[in-house]
Amino acid sequence: MKHGKKYNEAAKAYDRAQLYDPSEAIALVKKTAVAKFDETIEVHVRTGCDGRHADQQVRGAVVLPNGTGKKVRVLVFAKGAKADEATAAGADYVGEAELVPKIQNEGWLDFDVVVATPDMMGVVGRLGRVLGPKGLMPNPKAGTVTMDVAKAVQDIKAGKIEYRLDKSNIIHVPVGKASFSEEQIAENFKALMEALVKARPSTLKGTYLKSITLASTMGPGVKVNPLKVQ
Repeated sequence: MKHGKKYNEAAKAYDRAQLYDPSEAIALVKKTAVAKFDETIEVHVRTGCDGRHADQQVRGAVVLPNGTGKKVRVLVFAKGAKADEATAAGADYVGEAELVPKIQNEGWLDFDVVVATPDMMGVVGRLGRVLGPKGLMPNPKAGTVTMDVAKAVQDIKAGKIEYRLDKSNIIHVPVGKASFSEEQIAENFKALMEALVKARPSTLKGTYLKSITLASTMGPGVKVNPLKVQ
């Protein structure tokens, strides 16, 4: 893959093969985020899990103390009093079955997270083919299928992010923006890693966190020493 001049210059700022302490890695990632927009800082964690086995799935959510720096649009499937609670809590969109054709037929996807009360999952289930591949399907493990819709909306708006294994058993999660201070990114990174360590499957034998890489949207990846976060 061919990289641009800025990327190549940034990559010279450090040793690509070295494993850094989290604080050093964060400083380097901020230094190498030189794009003209406020780049997202992401963490990529390669695990020793085999997601094909149900007992080795890693999925959950964590509230980042400093948020993600991104405005998150929340859609809530609820009715009656629960719909009113969701609206009061700051949900961007609230509705019931009438939203199904809008999403299914019109391709409406102007939202980042979907929350649903358990009694609405029959309706939401009809959207599985659309929401599933995009990672938008509500899930009890992530706290997005709940009767406490107000808390779910407030947590998401405050910086709650979901983590899960992809098909390569890697977890990709944003932990802030390049404009964040090193301390803010460090606090978010610490909260995420504590959650991931707690989420280690009890059936897993061998190494859990195989590699951890921090990178900005356009910048090169900086490797973090996994032994420093466990």
